[in-house]
Amino acid sequence: MGPSDEMIKVKRIDHVAIAVTDRDAAWATLGSIFALAPGAREHVASQKTDVAFLHTDAAGGPAGCDDAAVELIAPAGNAALEKYLARRGPGLHHICFEVEDLPTALAELKAAGVRLIDEHPRMGARGHLVAFLHPSATGGVLFELCAAPPPAAATTPPETAP
Repeated sequence: MGPSDEMIKVKRIDHVAIAVTDRDAAWATLGSIFALAPGAREHVASQKTDVAFLHTDAAGGPAGCDDAAVELIAPAGNAALEKYLARRGPGLHHICFEVEDLPTALAELKAAGVRLIDEHPRMGARGHLVAFLHPSATGGVLFELCAAPPPAAATTPPETAP
């Protein structure tokens, strides 16, 4: 498949996720080292993870920013992420692309024979719909696709972490 044989249209890189054992410690350290603005910090019950986002000031900070974020993701009962950290230690976990129409993108990828972890979107952090592609289909890299929440959902505050 070449560059002219595109399957789905990516709007932008939404975030790069780093697996960590302690979300809050990593949030404080990386935010300080790189002078990143704090973003959403929440417990994602459906994925059994605690996440925090950090942003550059390129788009004016976390409120309505369009920059690519750094997501820190720590297990909160997520056995697969715990196993990942035990095997590999903290580090790059996945790259997330925002797409316009996530259900259509997943259907097109599936029809093209791309191996998916999620065939249907599920709720993720910040109210986004998310789905993961299997790393075996993407050269060993875990990719997540996301779609921004509808405008009404975007005004609902995220679930806060303790």
